[in-house]
Amino acid sequence: MATPKRWHVLASAAALLVAGTPAVVASAGPDSTSGARGDRAVWAGSWAAAVTRGNATGLTNTGLNNQSVRMVVHTSVGGPRLRVRLSNIYGEQAVQVGRATIARPNTATADDHSDIDPASLRELRFNGAASATMNRGAELLSDPIDFPVGDQQDLVLTVHFPTPTGPVTFHGQSRQTNFIGATDLTSAADGAGFTIRPNCCWFFLSGVDVQRRHSPGSVVVLGDSIGDGNGSTVNANKRWPDLLADRLIDARPDVRTPGVLNLSLAGNRLNHEGPEPGAGGFPGYHELGPNAVSRLDEDVFAQTDARTVVTHLGINDIWMSGDSAGQIIAALRQINQQVKARGLRSLVATLTPYEGHGNPGVWTPEKEATRQAVNAYLRGSGEFDGLLDFDRVLRDPAQPSRLLPAYDSGDHIHPNDAGNQAMADAVPLRLLGL
Repeated sequence: MATPKRWHVLASAAALLVAGTPAVVASAGPDSTSGARGDRAVWAGSWAAAVTRGNATGLTNTGLNNQSVRMVVHTSVGGPRLRVRLSNIYGEQAVQVGRATIARPNTATADDHSDIDPASLRELRFNGAASATMNRGAELLSDPIDFPVGDQQDLVLTVHFPTPTGPVTFHGQSRQTNFIGATDLTSAADGAGFTIRPNCCWFFLSGVDVQRRHSPGSVVVLGDSIGDGNGSTVNANKRWPDLLADRLIDARPDVRTPGVLNLSLAGNRLNHEGPEPGAGGFPGYHELGPNAVSRLDEDVFAQTDARTVVTHLGINDIWMSGDSAGQIIAALRQINQQVKARGLRSLVATLTPYEGHGNPGVWTPEKEATRQAVNAYLRGSGEFDGLLDFDRVLRDPAQPSRLLPAYDSGDHIHPNDAGNQAMADAVPLRLLGL
């Protein structure tokens, strides 16, 4: 299958996708107790992904047909019950869900979690039924199920799509191997039938909630490919929001910690649409998402019990689109105003260096001056509830327009695992209300 040329960008897009088992134990029907008056259990977001429309070519455009997708997610916080959110918000037709299951990975095998622990396998239900229809442009929430989830735990979700889906709703840069196979493989304990194994893409999957008591809510990261983990190790959960979740749990082991929801989209821009081309011959893709201001309702305000928003966006508007500091600042101010209007804490992060990245014209002294002007505004404005100075953390003191070599993944724009750890370590926990 032909795929477009890969691009290493702050918004490096993932390659276009492309581009006898034990009985399943059914879940209970719709939850009838968790919402009762006096019940102190609440739902909290533990994992989430921003989704976009399928690309113009490849599997995300043609869609799935009598195929199963096995997807791995890494929770931030745990609880005794869970529910799963599927999304067809960018689809062009209704999509049939034939069956869906949740399980824990079989850690005794070295198969990147395509093998599951059969004893943990549970069936998800929707309004009490095993199958359901996702209407065009709609989400589908599973019934709650008793399934104890730990902090920082891998879960394996398998969904069978029995009929043609058309263009998919998906997240393109998972930094996680996921799996696609023919027919209904939702109960398969091993991964032998999953013959397509791309290091990208969650299909039609947008969230996992857990039930907790006295939850302090969740932290939403609204970012680009730096938050999405470009440059970090695949299948290792080394994105800086993952590492922040680790740090929160380690720092406060005896109390409830907030969930961390990573709504970053590789290639996302404040003021431009994903398919818009950029500097250095970058063609643009749908999977880079719509402009970030338009993402707030879907990717921020709709998250379960969101309390704090961290916005780390703007570098793509500089290098791809040549936006001015004024244009970038105006969009960041608008995000801040809307976040605060919803009663949420609004944090912002400085733009990190990228000299040496890409083809001629991607970095220029003029674009560096724009980055510096945006950061000067962010450091001095006082409009936000707090500042995360990622520029100060990642830059090379000897060459401030470049990443510190120890934190450079090699493309001179995305941090490696050590750089992601440094970012997570630099977040003042007091800014998260802790």
